[in-house]
Amino acid sequence: MATTNHEILDLFQATGAYLQGHFRLTSGLHSPAYLQCALVLAHPPHAESLGRRLAAEISGIAAGIPTVVVSPAMGGLIIGHEVARALGVRHMFTERDAERRMSLRRGFSVSSTDRVVVVEDVITTGISTAEVVALLRTQGATVLAAGSIIDRSGGKADVGVPRAALATLDVQTWDPAACPLCAQGIEVVKPGSRPG
Repeated sequence: MATTNHEILDLFQATGAYLQGHFRLTSGLHSPAYLQCALVLAHPPHAESLGRRLAAEISGIAAGIPTVVVSPAMGGLIIGHEVARALGVRHMFTERDAERRMSLRRGFSVSSTDRVVVVEDVITTGISTAEVVALLRTQGATVLAAGSIIDRSGGKADVGVPRAALATLDVQTWDPAACPLCAQGIEVVKPGSRPG
């Protein structure tokens, strides 16, 4: 069953997860809109449904059958777990180490026999997903594809593998130095999982 941007945005609005204002994204960019996936994924039926839908989209683009789903913490944890459940495979996650590099910890590991999909909640620049892809490749795994609930890049983010999203948006972002909301003196809010 194909998912439309309209369906996904309706779900985000119904759960209070489509926020309007002045936000500093994890990437450092500023934006007038923020999609707080945690508010949608707090509802297990929504998480399960989105996971099944995203698993189907990823299966349509992956050149092979995955053996594991890997997600960057924090945002990718719940949706990654639900995609893994739908695919019937393991789920693990990466975290940033003391040098702010993505790493597998907590006893997680991949090998040359693993075929991986990387799942995130929202992609804006694709940097986190691309870092996870690079990490997995250095450990010998084959990365088949990546997926997210929301692609804020308008389809432009390049993560080094084929990528699927349930909704693709082209939400305005600005470098802080060129942000018109900053110029108007509107306070910026950092709503994501990382402080600062």
